[in-house]
Amino acid sequence: MNRIEDLITALQKKEDEKNKNTVLWVLAIIGAVAAVAGIAYAVYRFFTPDYLEDFEEDFDDDFDDYFEDEEEQEGQE
Repeated sequence: MNRIEDLITALQKKEDEKNKNTVLWVLAIIGAVAAVAGIAYAVYRFFTPDYLEDFEEDFDDDFDDYFEDEEEQEGQE
């Protein structure tokens, strides 16, 4: 009877270990996919031009030009 209990315990341990291995593999795959996605996003952000920066520079130039025009008009009067 003791031997049968030992066999049942060994089979349960094996089954538990299989479940742990499966969970470990699933988590490893999810981690790898997340890492690849993070790297891809970082590369995308690095190579994508910053259009807002260009807009702000153009806006500053127009703003400065406006005040330069006003100063010229005041000087002519």
